[in-house]
Amino acid sequence: MLTNLLIVLPIFALILAGWIARKSGALGPNATREVNRLVVYLALPALLFDIMANAKIEQIWQPGFILAFSAGCAVIFVGTLFWRVAKGRHLADAAVDALNASYANTGFVGFPLVLSLVGASGMAPTLIATILTVCILFAVAIILIEGGLQSETRRRDIAFKTLASLCKNPLLVAPVLGAIFMLSGWALPQPVHSFMKLLSGAASPCALIALGLFLAGPQAATATNRLSTTGILVALKLIAHPLVTWVVAGPLLGLPAGSVHVAVLLATLPTGTGPFMLAEFYNREASLTGRVVLISTILSILTISAYLLIA
Repeated sequence: MLTNLLIVLPIFALILAGWIARKSGALGPNATREVNRLVVYLALPALLFDIMANAKIEQIWQPGFILAFSAGCAVIFVGTLFWRVAKGRHLADAAVDALNASYANTGFVGFPLVLSLVGASGMAPTLIATILTVCILFAVAIILIEGGLQSETRRRDIAFKTLASLCKNPLLVAPVLGAIFMLSGWALPQPVHSFMKLLSGAASPCALIALGLFLAGPQAATATNRLSTTGILVALKLIAHPLVTWVVAGPLLGLPAGSVHVAVLLATLPTGTGPFMLAEFYNREASLTGRVVLISTILSILTISAYLLIA
């Protein structure tokens, strides 16, 4: 448990730094939006491009693991999406909620946790899970949000406007360009690689600071979201997601024990900051997402430790 606590402690420190900056007046009421725009338009696209461009096909081509982790995310995402839509939730909001329940924090927590518990052999599966979560799952949610925000009644108009929005979205364009670069076999020039590393390094810290800024603002204090919804989304992420992943990876696919362990361990991770960035960027209800990120991160110390005891 101490290992888990030490790994997630910087997350709480960055959220607290944002909270203090807002409460003390060091950053003003528009800081949340501006810091989040920095992440969406600069830092996160650089991170997505860097991940894809520097991935090796032979390293990430593990069909069994890809299927197991993808299926775990897909079942939770689709199930949550249908549940929230059935409850009368707008499609854009339901997509964010579905992301809350299935978006594991593989980048900020996954790499150090797997490295400390599994070793170097777990780095390739963690990279695969990061690509699936940060690039593929994220892209699906953006497509649903963009589609849900179109108001035209004619399907052709909706499809055209959605496609136009997607083509201009840096969070989709960046990983596509990175994938093209990876498939080309070209190596990034060293100055470009250094630039991408410097810029992408700001993505997670700035997103967590933006979350702290939001939690310190009046919009979080006056939120009307029921705690029961937060609890269900947190339970889906911390309990249902790893359980479904285990069922797929173990009993259904019969993957080796080591692969099953890494897949489930990554599925136990708390909700990352991606859903919060989308909720804030698209002017959806970010208060619910902020609570899910914060509470799931706190409780993951217990749930990950519990899994390790029975694994």
